[in-house]
Amino acid sequence: MSKSTTQGTPKTANRSTTPGSDRFKEFISGSWAERADTAAAPRESAPFAAARRARISVQFPGQRLIIPAGPARVRSNDTDYPYRAHSAFSHLTGWGSDAVPDSVLVLEPVGPAHEAVLYFRPSAGRDSDEFYANAAIGEFWTGARPSLDDVAADLGLATRALTEFSAVLESGDATTLIVRDADDALTDQLDGRRLLAASSDLLEVETDPDTEFARALSELRLVKDAWEIRQMRDAVAATKLGFDDVIADLPQVLAHRRGERLVEGTFNRRARAEGNAVGYDTIAASGPHACILHWTRNDGAVEPGDLMLIDAGIELDSLYTADITRTLPVSGTFTEVQRRVYEAVLEAADAAFAVVRPGIRFREVHAAAMQVIARKTAEWGFLPVSAEESLEPDAQFHRRYMVHGTSHHLGMDVHDCAQARRELYLDGVLEPGMVFTIEPGLYFQPDDLTVPEEFRGIGVRIEDDVLVTAEGCESLSAGIPRTVAEVEAWLAGR
Repeated sequence: MSKSTTQGTPKTANRSTTPGSDRFKEFISGSWAERADTAAAPRESAPFAAARRARISVQFPGQRLIIPAGPARVRSNDTDYPYRAHSAFSHLTGWGSDAVPDSVLVLEPVGPAHEAVLYFRPSAGRDSDEFYANAAIGEFWTGARPSLDDVAADLGLATRALTEFSAVLESGDATTLIVRDADDALTDQLDGRRLLAASSDLLEVETDPDTEFARALSELRLVKDAWEIRQMRDAVAATKLGFDDVIADLPQVLAHRRGERLVEGTFNRRARAEGNAVGYDTIAASGPHACILHWTRNDGAVEPGDLMLIDAGIELDSLYTADITRTLPVSGTFTEVQRRVYEAVLEAADAAFAVVRPGIRFREVHAAAMQVIARKTAEWGFLPVSAEESLEPDAQFHRRYMVHGTSHHLGMDVHDCAQARRELYLDGVLEPGMVFTIEPGLYFQPDDLTVPEEFRGIGVRIEDDVLVTAEGCESLSAGIPRTVAEVEAWLAGR
């Protein structure tokens, strides 16, 4: 049971009551053992986070930069969603799943550079009412919080109590930038200060500088550092274990009327065991559900003879996530038509892999996959024109069977760097250290009259996570079976 807060104020009143007598307060506050000192050397991510702060500092000289972690989000009444700090905050602090809600990183301009200060709500004394009476943040309810010294040593950052952050907000003006979507309440307060500091005829806040700041923070993640790449490798390795678990549980999955839910639950259990959570809602789509790109209801049965498309990724405690899709023949082997579709998708994926290298444009990866998709659907007689004609910009008939893109950047967010400029993302030039997906697919809806009946209801996607290297690319997910022979052997070995 938890309660939401914004800067320490509960959104709903505590429905429980506690005695208010001095005798009770004295009893509940006393006779506690001393806590061991947990201060240690900075965690492995600390120097990398410091380097990222230095890079963003150079882009905004003389401006105060506010990056909130964000508050807990209400699910219903006094129950919150599991807490996850804003990605920009975690990227610049190195504070992942253990971040304290409502924390705020401030980069304060000092000369040509910035001083980084982390404001958060530290551990309260056991002699305070908060300790036992505040269900939103009290340690009796939500667990112990670290001290200022603990976090300063852990993250290699100067720390101050959250109560001191109000002075930062009060001095906010047009030169102060904030990550607007991280904490609505803080953004509203800062906007109010900006209006007061501006001329009297200004009717609304100029938000373009904040948009530029968000874009810069997003683009900061386009090229991963060495620590981030290690996190991506670990996230993929954990995700492989989740897929192994699902295959091992197939007898139970087949026996249950909501087998897709069992697939989701099995994978999510591994995610909680190995990391923080899943990086996104697991797609466990069997049979025709595999033709629905974002099928997350996962309430269907898994039947013998089905293809089951599983799109899933584990998010580590660092908040870096994998994003893998495998399409499995539930009975253990592909039928002739299923195999034909699967191998066409695999050919498209391999064509995309083959072009990845530093110096090409990101959109060329998609183009390589689409050439195969167009050729295959034309060969099968599904297109009203040739493959070459369909590939023309104003045609694209093959996109009926694959409407999504082939790749997206991946990292702390499953769709990482989403606010980056087009010229640095879709039209961007690949560099070593970039991580993204390659995920072509073919989806023949069960009521699609443009394809023969034996194709209808077949959906196949194969998704891998790719690291651009100096020589070309490395598939981070190469250890997860993907060819027809590998997949069938994987299922046979359960």
